Amino acid sequence: MDNSLPPADELVLVDRELAQLEARRTQLLARRAWLVQVLYRPARAATPQWPVTPAAPAADSTPRSAQNVLLTLGGTLLTIAAVAFTLVSWGSMGIGGRAAVLCAVTGAALSAPVVLLRRGLVSTGESVAVLGLVLTVLDAYALHRVALSDTDGLGYAAVASAVLAGAWAAYGSALPRLRVPLPAGVVAAQLPLPLGVLAAGGGATAFAWAALVTAAADGAVVLWTRPLPVRITAGAGAALLGGWALLTGGWLSFSSPWSGAPLLLAGAAVCLYAAWRTPGWAVAASVVAGLSVVAAVGGLLRSAVPGDWAVPGYVLCGLAMASVWRAGAGARLPRGVRTGLAGAGATTVALGLLWALPPVVGGALGPLARTTEIWSGEHTGPAPVAYPATAALVLAVVAAALASVPRLWARCGALALVWALLTALPVAPGLPYAATLALQLLTTAAALWIAVRPAPLTRGLPRPGATPAASPDARTTTDRTTDPTNRPATAATGPSGTPATGPSGASATGPAEPPSSGPSAPGPTDRTAAEPAGTPVAGPAASPASGPSAPGPAGRPASGPAGQSASGPAGQSAGGSVPPPPSAPPRVPGAGFGAPGTGWTPPRPRPQASAAEPGTVLGWVAYAGGLVSAAGAVALALDVRGATFLALGAVLGLLTGVAVLGTGARRTVSACGAVLAAAGLVFAGAAAAGLEAHWTGLALLLVPAATAAVGATARPVALPVEITGAAVGLSALGLAASRPAFLALVLALGGVIAAATAVRPERRRFASWTAAGLFLLAAWVRLGAWGVTTPEAYTLPVTVPALVVGFLRRRRDPEASSWTAYGPGLAVTLLPSLGAAWTDPEWVRPLVLGVAALVVTLLGARFRLQALLLLGGTVLALDGLHELAPYVVQVVGALPRWLPPALAGLLLLAVGATYEQRLRDARRLRERLARMR
Repeated sequence: MDNSLPPADELVLVDRELAQLEARRTQLLARRAWLVQVLYRPARAATPQWPVTPAAPAADSTPRSAQNVLLTLGGTLLTIAAVAFTLVSWGSMGIGGRAAVLCAVTGAALSAPVVLLRRGLVSTGESVAVLGLVLTVLDAYALHRVALSDTDGLGYAAVASAVLAGAWAAYGSALPRLRVPLPAGVVAAQLPLPLGVLAAGGGATAFAWAALVTAAADGAVVLWTRPLPVRITAGAGAALLGGWALLTGGWLSFSSPWSGAPLLLAGAAVCLYAAWRTPGWAVAASVVAGLSVVAAVGGLLRSAVPGDWAVPGYVLCGLAMASVWRAGAGARLPRGVRTGLAGAGATTVALGLLWALPPVVGGALGPLARTTEIWSGEHTGPAPVAYPATAALVLAVVAAALASVPRLWARCGALALVWALLTALPVAPGLPYAATLALQLLTTAAALWIAVRPAPLTRGLPRPGATPAASPDARTTTDRTTDPTNRPATAATGPSGTPATGPSGASATGPAEPPSSGPSAPGPTDRTAAEPAGTPVAGPAASPASGPSAPGPAGRPASGPAGQSASGPAGQSAGGSVPPPPSAPPRVPGAGFGAPGTGWTPPRPRPQASAAEPGTVLGWVAYAGGLVSAAGAVALALDVRGATFLALGAVLGLLTGVAVLGTGARRTVSACGAVLAAAGLVFAGAAAAGLEAHWTGLALLLVPAATAAVGATARPVALPVEITGAAVGLSALGLAASRPAFLALVLALGGVIAAATAVRPERRRFASWTAAGLFLLAAWVRLGAWGVTTPEAYTLPVTVPALVVGFLRRRRDPEASSWTAYGPGLAVTLLPSLGAAWTDPEWVRPLVLGVAALVVTLLGARFRLQALLLLGGTVLALDGLHELAPYVVQVVGALPRWLPPALAGLLLLAVGATYEQRLRDARRLRERLARMR
């Protein structure tokens, strides 16, 4: 039944649609012209055209920088002079003179900035103030040398630094326009407590406490002062002294835990307070606080437990610290503080896992580092105990902690740690050989089963794309946003009560604009009659993005481009210089941007990468562990003959099961691994039977034969399995290479396997050529083993099938080139035979070769085949030249010496006289050859 329209009706329909498209195109072009005029004419009008003046050449240095350099140099020279005077010329003056000079110079240096600042010379006053501060230090030194020489130097320095710090702070507060005195006072305030402790004979602990107290004071300065230079200086001092105190506490936690723990805890309290008050540094300060707490508590635990339990104690502290991330959310801890504390705990746990890693490496890779022969039985005893057994406890505790976290990364980490625990168990407790092998095989089986069926481990994990459970932070944010008192201004709504959006879907939240009056907006009001009521009119950028739209006629919000009202862009009235917009097509009532009939399409959202399924990720983690355990089990089983067969058989069965039940790449890899395990079983069986290498190679052909049979049914993994079987077949060729007869047999059997594979349609092309090549190689190897040196015996078995194939191709495709069809087959025989004929003293081979070349040449001329003509003619000519060469030499020797040059001259004259004719003949011959196939 034909439902197509009659040609006349269809022509009318096509014309109608073309007319609609043309009308729509005209409307869009007019709209575009209006938008360009709206967007660019006001911008050009508002941009003032200032006259361009040539820029003055840049100076090498600004006056301010030159002034600073001069003032710095002057202050430095005065400081050097004052120091030299105090240290060198001090003894040549009396006590009165000394006091008068120092007091006068210091007072003048400290008083001069007051006058300089009043006159606006801030930089000069800064330099003189720095000189005055240095002179106060020299005054303190001079006072100690003259009047207080008997006092302790460290104690005097502590007191002097405290006095100077207070004096400089007061001086800087009195002259706030000077930038150096206050930071200098902060620097001087770092010294009193540490120097006082050293003067009192305190040890490292007391010095660390003094440094910590000073760092806490610096932190208070950072939090409660406003000048930036003061805060930077105090922050640097707090970091330096606090770091020294915490490092000392960490060292004491090993040597004297009860002395280091209070210091570390106090430092942690200071860091936590700083993290609470400074959100920008909350993470770093919380990390330091968390590490300090772990070091303190772990040090106390280490002193109370045996040495093997020290690391587990630190790991438990790290896990407790990491749990603050979730526990602290309910206590309204800041996010930065929780992140830092959790990071400190995670760092501690990672270090503990690194300490527990050697048994895992030994259990997984230890059997591969073999130093004895296979089946020697030297490793059947218990494994040597070379590591604390608590390493397994660390792995178990961390795995349990990660398993309790409903996140994919935590579940993957827990799975990897469980595998590491099972791998490390034989090393740490020192299990016997049989138990070790059994445990590794069980680990392999469990890991491969999880790789196939990972669903039980995904329980409780959020699915990709699903909305995760709201965290405490999210609940807090939700509470704030849903609170009526904190609710932001709502978006402008359209006629139906929905938020007014632009093409991108963004809600309008800006301030409202004054509504446009009907008469002042001639553009939009002229086209309202053709549109339904309640239809918004919007520009291309965003319709009412500036606030609620002004109601136009019939309740329609009217707006211009970029969210402007209908009164015009940038607040212009309709009566301005901007022309009204062209008419737009009517919109469907209730349709938003991008709906049919609107003409405006919203931008497509960017495609987002799909998250991996939890089962897939967990399956790959388990599969990787299973493969490593399988390799370790096979390597360990090589110590005992029976264990080797048991391990290889178990691995073969497990990988076969994964290849049958699994999917994707794991299925393919498992199938290839099963082929290798089967090859290992065959090799082990041949070794157990005492077979020689060439017999072993012959036995290994069972593997490619089995893969060829399996490939006919296991279509998803057929190609990888057959490639792996072919690789095993190549190893069989290497084993049989020592015996040519066996090598020929292996090649022939490989050809049989390839020929059987060629029966399948999808493998016919490649497998057939492979089978032919293997049969040919087998024939050549057998001829070589028989001592056959005649080249035709090797080349004719290739030439005959190649010519047959070429003949069949020419019958199917007459346009095929003779070089492609017959060239390889003829060259394989003619060229080696020609080389043998030139070295053969007998006459039979040259005669037979000449006859064959003549036949080939005649066939090429008869059927106009270029390859046959050229190959046959060339071989015929070279063969005839070889046969006539002795007689030519004899004739040339009998002729007079002047005859050859004369004949050559006559030949050149003849060629020169008929040169044009010879060129035409050569061109004609070339054209005839080119027309041949």
